[in-house]
Amino acid sequence: MELTSKASVILVPGRESSVLRRHPWIFSGAVRNVQGNPSAGETVEIYSSAGQWLARGSYSPGSQIRIRILTFDAGETVDETFFENRIRRAVELRQSLPGFREGNCARLIFSESDSLPGLIVDKYDDFLVCQFLSAGAEFWKDIITPKLQEIIPCRGIFERSDSDSRAKEGFAERTGLISGEEPPARVAVDDGKMKFWVDIRQGHKTGFYLDQRLNRLKIMDYANGREVLNAFSYTGGFGVAAAIAGASTVVNVDSSKDALELATENFRLNGLALEKSDFAEDDVFQLLREYRDRRRQFDMIVLDPPKFVASASQLDKGTRGYKDINLLAFKLLRPGGILVTFSCSGYVKPDLFAKIVSDAALDAGRDAVIVENLHQSPDHPVALNFPEGLYLKGLICRVS
Repeated sequence: MELTSKASVILVPGRESSVLRRHPWIFSGAVRNVQGNPSAGETVEIYSSAGQWLARGSYSPGSQIRIRILTFDAGETVDETFFENRIRRAVELRQSLPGFREGNCARLIFSESDSLPGLIVDKYDDFLVCQFLSAGAEFWKDIITPKLQEIIPCRGIFERSDSDSRAKEGFAERTGLISGEEPPARVAVDDGKMKFWVDIRQGHKTGFYLDQRLNRLKIMDYANGREVLNAFSYTGGFGVAAAIAGASTVVNVDSSKDALELATENFRLNGLALEKSDFAEDDVFQLLREYRDRRRQFDMIVLDPPKFVASASQLDKGTRGYKDINLLAFKLLRPGGILVTFSCSGYVKPDLFAKIVSDAALDAGRDAVIVENLHQSPDHPVALNFPEGLYLKGLICRVS
């Protein structure tokens, strides 16, 4: 593979400011012209309109994000050693985190936040699950994969490049074994306090919500003795946490039968009594309205919905969805009740999410206070030059 950049990109006058602030994205509208004929994922040199060298990054001709910057160091060559060093640095960061060694699952590489744009690597016991989501990550895949196996000993590496972001880069979705052993239908993982079965091949994201690890532990501080509703429960992560913490009952609600079956198995895996739990296959919006009409109440409600806002054009509709479920939840809580509510939509910023929840409480006629702010777990770090890496935000609210 040719490692020396032959192509270069000249920016529109005045559009170099974000690069000088070391933001890793250059959008198509910032590109004045391209010299050479770079292929998708090829490394290009980036210059200001005045001819100043700025950075080196991966070119994506079909994406709105035309270039994802790999290095701001003119002396750093993008080659096999480059990726080895970046992977080692990401893994060393995780190994330095408090509690990392207590479990056998974690996010090891988080894309731009680890200066490896478009690359996601999650560890589930002895298996790695990868997502190659950008043109650059795809271009360097055959270099990255053996380096992962060399640096992170594992039985197998499985690809889950089935995100819709692949289409924006001009690539079809792809899943399957990359190297080593085929993973079993379910992999048992331990996050230090709880155990879960993970479906690497077909589960959401790469199989599990690793980003909620610390938040699952956090809700254990509030769940003891409470009747808990775990809405959008997926495979029961928050429900397991609440039950272990001593919740009197836990109702898990999800629209997926398969997810609820795995949630049931996760309760069993943790030695939890199923007679104190319910697993309801239903539309959460509809069921919350039924509970409201039946005057059903809870002491604690967890709302961890899927991404309602995947693009700027969906923001208005998505915010209405967030407000709707939070309004219903406020109405279902007993006095002194706890609402734990999340948004994983990057377009919904923390201030906006807090306003949505505040407006929901107002319309529900409930007085509430925020007692804690929550974010993604620290194995999903946020680079200071890439605030977009902060996507998960949550609030713990107590109602009067």
